[in-house]
Amino acid sequence: MTHAVLPRTLWFTRCPVPTATGIAADRQWLTDEFASDGISVRSLQDASPDADRAAHFTHALPGLFREGGNVPALWARSRGERTRLIGLTWIEERQTVLVAPGSGIRGAAALRGRRLALPRHDIAIDFWRAMALRGFEGALASAALEPADASFVDVPAAGYEGQWAAELAALRRGDVDAVYVKGALAVEAARRAGAEVAVELDDLPDRRFRVNNGTPRPLTVHQQLLDDRPDLVDRFLAVLLRAADWAAGQPGEVDRILGAETGAGADGVAGAYRPGTHLTLHPDLSAERLALLTAQEAGLRAHGFLPEPVDVAAWTDPEPLRRAAALVRHHPVPLSPEEPAS
Repeated sequence: MTHAVLPRTLWFTRCPVPTATGIAADRQWLTDEFASDGISVRSLQDASPDADRAAHFTHALPGLFREGGNVPALWARSRGERTRLIGLTWIEERQTVLVAPGSGIRGAAALRGRRLALPRHDIAIDFWRAMALRGFEGALASAALEPADASFVDVPAAGYEGQWAAELAALRRGDVDAVYVKGALAVEAARRAGAEVAVELDDLPDRRFRVNNGTPRPLTVHQQLLDDRPDLVDRFLAVLLRAADWAAGQPGEVDRILGAETGAGADGVAGAYRPGTHLTLHPDLSAERLALLTAQEAGLRAHGFLPEPVDVAAWTDPEPLRRAAALVRHHPVPLSPEEPAS
């Protein structure tokens, strides 16, 4: 098979959450993998100011690999961007519904009739708003309630700095009764605000109630790169699989990397990510994860976040992950010099 000319640069982007991409970047394994080809591997987050940072959401950069939230990924595909879904992860990130101290609101059933905060950001795809809406929907559904059983309150986010700052300010003012948050920075923000937890979505046994922007989290690549250089896609994925294998035996190092990736302190990381997170970084395309992503697509489309439907099955290409797994079987993760064999 004749391949197209090697690209000079491969790009990757990930959200500030646990990802195999973040692990591989920290260990320099992506750089090492393609160095002999003369290919530079660069992070969109660390690129110069003139880089197309909007590609994290639009995926309009053909040489880009993205491991991030499903709201922008589905939105980009819905807008006609020629991306392919090549993997999915499921990593719990402590999704919670917060209430004011002393409110007495406890449990999902207590959200009936309450005012629920929906942030509004002036961005092309308001994934923050989508996260809050879907989080509340999951909490309500777990108590056999519908969105109509509560009141949603718009909270303009302009003028506020920090994740969930606008919603938490509205909670302090008494403008809303409950706020949805998730992740390590949310744990720290909630503590600073003195907010109390009404619902721990991660404790809900049915995963359907925990479907949101990061659950499941897609790994996507542009169709052009997949058409031109499928071998590069396979090798990139193989590095991620090896990184996930390595992480499974390095919980302390994963915690360190998570602190750097999320920007949170040790308490925030420990509060957001449960023991065993280091075991959950492997992407797959299981029927369960694809079904949960399909449910997320339907929910986002119903609320107007997607301009056109996305056929998740047609979007999915399982072959790169299969080929990458074969590469890993032949060449498992190498030990770093400072990691002697046990």
